[in-house]
Amino acid sequence: MKCNCSRLVNKKALITGASKGIGGEIAVSFAKEGADVVINYPSESQESNARQIAERAREVSPDSIDNTILIIKGDVSNEEEVEQMFTECERNIGDISVLVNNAGIYSMSPITQMSVDEWNAVMDVNLRGSFLTIRRALGPMLSGEMGAIINIASELAYIGDTNVSHYAASKGGIVSLTRAIAREAAPDVHVNAIAPGPISTDLLQQTPQEKLEEQLNIPAGRAGEPKEVAPTAVFLASDDASYYYGQVLSPSGGAIMK
Repeated sequence: MKCNCSRLVNKKALITGASKGIGGEIAVSFAKEGADVVINYPSESQESNARQIAERAREVSPDSIDNTILIIKGDVSNEEEVEQMFTECERNIGDISVLVNNAGIYSMSPITQMSVDEWNAVMDVNLRGSFLTIRRALGPMLSGEMGAIINIASELAYIGDTNVSHYAASKGGIVSLTRAIAREAAPDVHVNAIAPGPISTDLLQQTPQEKLEEQLNIPAGRAGEPKEVAPTAVFLASDDASYYYGQVLSPSGGAIMK
């Protein structure tokens, strides 16, 4: 069912890692609000999922708005592929005015057993990828004197956890990167972050049952759904967030209070 939504009309949004989970729900929610949406996915194995998200996005797009929905493959940790992704975006819909850095990977290892390759893999996608996309997006945003960048962090940036030091460190880096770039980009570009708590995604499904029960010992008493994170992204991408700079909003079910 379509709705008469319009908070993001004329916004041109790129959401990385948007073929499923939180990124997918953000893409659908942005389309519902009238934005042109580019759904990034990392590899051929995710193309089918990306197409499904694109179809959902088209179904909810307002009837009165001819917004564009695209899918574009690209590895955010690869500088050349990031450049190609933005070039394709600009060719099809113009300069990106909203960037959502959602792409991320996750694994579990005790720090004493973690290989350098495992550490680097998580850092490359989660932190380096955000740096590369921000660097590429920010120039046109500043030239146009408008834009919003939304980085997806995590509650683990604040509270940490065992066996995920690389992931927690990468998300802590996202928080610091957000606050630093917010100062550089202000006042025309708004840079903020979202730090979700435990959300029902593929990442959470990798967590052992005992650890999962511990993580869900929070005020909400349950894992959140990706659709419960998306409204925060819609807000931060909209003109309603005109006085938000360097903030980290946490739809976490109260996990951040642990």
